[in-house]
Amino acid sequence: MTVLAVALVAGVLVFAVVRPRRLPEIVAAAPAAVVVLATGLVTPAEAWDEVSEMAPTVGFLASILVLAHLADAMGVFTWIAGRLRRGARGDPKRLLTLVFAAAALTTAVLSLDATVVLLTPAVIATARSLRMDPRPHSYATAHLSNTASTLLPVSNLTNLIAFSATGLSFLHFTAVMALPWAVAILVELILFRVFFRRHLVRPEAEPEPKRDPPAPVVALSIIAATLLGFAVSGFVGVAPAWVAAAGAIVLGVVALRDGRTSVGRIVYSIDVWFCGFVLILGVVVAGVANGPIGEWIATRLPTDTSFTALLTMAVVAAVAANLVNNLPATLLLLAALGPHAPTGLVLAMLLGVNLGPNLTYVGSLAIMLWRRVAARAGSPADLRTFTLLALVTTPLTLLAAVVALWACEYLLTARG
Repeated sequence: MTVLAVALVAGVLVFAVVRPRRLPEIVAAAPAAVVVLATGLVTPAEAWDEVSEMAPTVGFLASILVLAHLADAMGVFTWIAGRLRRGARGDPKRLLTLVFAAAALTTAVLSLDATVVLLTPAVIATARSLRMDPRPHSYATAHLSNTASTLLPVSNLTNLIAFSATGLSFLHFTAVMALPWAVAILVELILFRVFFRRHLVRPEAEPEPKRDPPAPVVALSIIAATLLGFAVSGFVGVAPAWVAAAGAIVLGVVALRDGRTSVGRIVYSIDVWFCGFVLILGVVVAGVANGPIGEWIATRLPTDTSFTALLTMAVVAAVAANLVNNLPATLLLLAALGPHAPTGLVLAMLLGVNLGPNLTYVGSLAIMLWRRVAARAGSPADLRTFTLLALVTTPLTLLAAVVALWACEYLLTARG
């Protein structure tokens, strides 16, 4: 039965990577969930518990996908591209730094899907308009969609899934993860500039002048208000999904009033099939988590928050993310850690499942999606370049982030 559970998870993930005939991931996940239930790997009660636990996370995902679409429709990413173009001043190194900043903020506030789907094409087009090689900047959006997703509980689905297990408030989570977030981004920027040094050469020809688009003040204000809502939601007992939904509704009314989008486009942006896939995936993974493999992992994970324990937890999580994808890895490791795991270990696990996926194409759904988006934008990913870059950046950024997390844990313990 254990072999069957592993085979089902593997089959779903392979299907999600390959996507034959561009079929949605749920085409494989739904039958796998039926098999898991039919064979008794997961009981109906356990499946219902998984779905109930994941429902708020999926609701948030749907709302944030709509919010990202509306931000794009209101010209937010066109405006960002204009600011990148002007701020670069013809220097590809300067553009790379600005892309890092834009991708880090977009990932943190609007989630990694917005960075991959909306910012990546804008960045590639900006680099081309400046007669620069788009590859360093495109790879930056891919890496930052993972690296920069550790700051807020709402920056990544993995964070949302694990948020309650940390026992922290929204602001406390952000405060603890701010240093690891900043350190990882800084280390990765330095490594990117070294790795792509031959590509970051100022072009000889001057780009054609373009007029900067006006700032979408209303859209930016609504997004800022939504972010503020996330920060205060914990104090009033409101789930982040409701805050995201409120922001999407307000911005949707404005966008529809101004003729920037349509009801059909808004509904399409929800990506119902993908949301369903995320919801069902928890049931499929539970077949592994509830069996001997889950028990074996649980007995071998660290139980304290020493530096060695935090680093071990992060490395295990990173390896798991690249073996089974970061969402299943998060579900599996949370079950193995149990409900009373130290907060530091849960946060170290998040560093592993968020930064670790930069190592392979299958590490996260964001990287899978980025490959398709970059190819459509005319700058397809190269496996050799991706792998070499990953081998250089991923271990060092993960190590730097764990050191920063340990430092925060040490300071908090010393004050206590």
